[in-house]
Amino acid sequence: MPSYSLDYIAKHIEAELVGDSQYKISGLNTLEKADSAELTFLANPLYKQFLSCTKAGAVIISRSGLSDYSGNALVVDSPYLAYALVSALFNKAPIVAAGIHQTAVIAASAKISKTAAIGPNVVLGENVTIGANCQVGANTTIGDGSILGDYCKIYSNVSIYHGVTIGSETIVHSGAVIGADGFGFARSSNHWTKIHQLGGVVIGKRVEIGACTTIDRGALGDTVIEDGVIFDNHVQIAHNVYVGENTAIAGCSGISGSTVVGKNCIFAGQTGVSGHLKICDNVQITGGSIARQSISEPGSYSSGIMLTHTKKWKKNAVRFNELNDLAQRLNALEKKI
Repeated sequence: MPSYSLDYIAKHIEAELVGDSQYKISGLNTLEKADSAELTFLANPLYKQFLSCTKAGAVIISRSGLSDYSGNALVVDSPYLAYALVSALFNKAPIVAAGIHQTAVIAASAKISKTAAIGPNVVLGENVTIGANCQVGANTTIGDGSILGDYCKIYSNVSIYHGVTIGSETIVHSGAVIGADGFGFARSSNHWTKIHQLGGVVIGKRVEIGACTTIDRGALGDTVIEDGVIFDNHVQIAHNVYVGENTAIAGCSGISGSTVVGKNCIFAGQTGVSGHLKICDNVQITGGSIARQSISEPGSYSSGIMLTHTKKWKKNAVRFNELNDLAQRLNALEKKI
């Protein structure tokens, strides 16, 4: 297991070091559970109670927290960001050697960098391009004409359909499906007629796509995910959606077709967005909310009825259905007054 001096770690995260610069750290842990060889951090005030009794070898902390701690400290403006940076030093993910596994099935026209790692049972279609230092995990399939930029990491059991472009340094977790058909059908009198989805999917650089997330291909133009976007697990992105740079969407959320989401938005878990809407930059939507109309002003938005006892909820639901009638009666009374 690697170990690093506090001096080395301080330089890595651009922290001010208070204490023993040569003290060795060999891992990360929480304030409550860290031992003397581990580094921890205080980012949430709720955990300040553990600061005085932590056994950690050092703490990543803001300057305001120093008055409550006397041990080795790495002082930064944003402890959580510093923790994210230092976590890379202790990443235990296995290093995969370059090469193509003997069980992989690869079309003759595919172009694969010599530095790429192609795992067992991978299937690469015609004219697929795999960039430098990419990793493609076991049982993953990549359809005809799709492109991976450099340093992409595709975990096992991912399905990337034809005509998908993925930018460099993007991570796709297991079970994700990119480029499946959008939900397009025309209804006749007695059945549904499929609208063939003729577009593709374009994903930018440094995107992370969670496990079992699905991104549908466009009906005509492409579905577009810009640089730096992060998706949690079980997120559904419908056809022709556009998601702007650095937007984050948490688990079990869904965005309906042809909606445009701006830059630097944050959608909490179980968020829903109706189709053909426009969400401007810097919008936050709280968990369980549904956006049924476009949003043109930055800020935080919520919807839904708060959790309460079922008996009370049923009474409130009845009242909710009466709101329109009550509003009309109130308007009529105001006109009389």
